[in-house]
Amino acid sequence: MPIRVRQHVNPLAQKYQNPVTSLDWEKVYAQPNQPLHLDIGCARGRFLLKMAPIEPNWNFLGLEIREPLVDEANRLREELGLTNLHYLFCNVNNSLRSLLSTLPTRTLQRVTIQFPDPWFKNRHAKRRVVQPELVSELADYLVPGGIVFLQSDVEFIAKEMCDRFACHPAFQRQGTGEWLAENPLPVPTEREIATQKKGEPVYRAVFERVGI
Repeated sequence: MPIRVRQHVNPLAQKYQNPVTSLDWEKVYAQPNQPLHLDIGCARGRFLLKMAPIEPNWNFLGLEIREPLVDEANRLREELGLTNLHYLFCNVNNSLRSLLSTLPTRTLQRVTIQFPDPWFKNRHAKRRVVQPELVSELADYLVPGGIVFLQSDVEFIAKEMCDRFACHPAFQRQGTGEWLAENPLPVPTEREIATQKKGEPVYRAVFERVGI
């Protein structure tokens, strides 16, 4: 039976203000120097559970602020014996730099931010995951040629995420600036499947880390 947790978690709440310590990458992955795919806001982690066996020459790290979901995802990972996948409970907006700073050099090559909590009210805009600081931190550690894949079923959130990456000189949007018609990755998320089944649009974009 799926574990039940709160849909919305306020990342500004006091209980989420302690940043995580860096991981021991040698213990987390069987091959720690493989390219890393970082999934920010991985929820139940099903997307990465399907990606990891498809791409065994990559490592996958899912970050999620709801701890029970992380515990469940790591249990499933262990049952499947996936040594290139790990999930971590953390608040990405205060833990990302300390986490990435200890990564093996030039391993972060792909980032996904998919269907983040929109926090619709303007007064809650600071709770949204894609803040300028997060974009800068990703720019510091993503290798040139690495990509960030963004998608949402809320158009103004998709636009806001794109605007924040477009404002940073280290990122360049791929394509003509139109929303991508198809997901470039081999696995859709649960939210993506549900949205498309309802006949509703998904707003997608890819940004490349360019040399500056």
